[in-house]
Amino acid sequence: MQPDLIGLEISKGELRRLTGFDPEDVFRPSIMADKEKRMGFFFNEGLVALALTPIIVGFIYAFIILPTLGSSNKLGVILLIIVPIAVVVGRSLWRKKTCPHALTILLDEVDKYHAVIQAIDINDQLATSGNSQSSISDREQVISALQLIREDLVRALKSERILRDNKKLLANNQDLVVNNLANLQTLEVSNQAGEYARLLNQSLQIALDVQAEIRKLRKV
Repeated sequence: MQPDLIGLEISKGELRRLTGFDPEDVFRPSIMADKEKRMGFFFNEGLVALALTPIIVGFIYAFIILPTLGSSNKLGVILLIIVPIAVVVGRSLWRKKTCPHALTILLDEVDKYHAVIQAIDINDQLATSGNSQSSISDREQVISALQLIREDLVRALKSERILRDNKKLLANNQDLVVNNLANLQTLEVSNQAGEYARLLNQSLQIALDVQAEIRKLRKV
């Protein structure tokens, strides 16, 4: 990946710092629509459930079942079946309750933003092999657009956390809600039917979605 693309990425560590959440712990419906992400999500949940099950089962068996009902292998087996299911369901309900809807939307926009970066990276690799006809100037225009979108995404994530943590209106934090949409709309690429034109349009849509979410936050 080219250095300018690496600098555009919003790392998991930065997302954790901006939102106060581990991105992997935020349940998003969009994850279920992606087969790879869905499998990864269920795999991680399964590992957590397996890790917690012996602890929970041991506690229930030692402090509840043995003192009241005595030794029972049957109840032990039932607990080993029920507890991991309860852990998965409980974690899912906890996520839905604790993760703000606005944050899930913004993280989805971050995913879309990273998808555009990945598309540019693929186009760069094709260009290196001589299979791309897109101009360098077109690439620079899309990179400029992504730089502006990155700034807006960071502002939006900061704004969402301010509202969540402090319950203050964005009117008191105007520096966080200024967006770059006007600057984005002035960008043009030379080949309007090319790959970079498509990527620029995707970038503009991300910017519009982020701006709309910021407006919703301001009405909270």
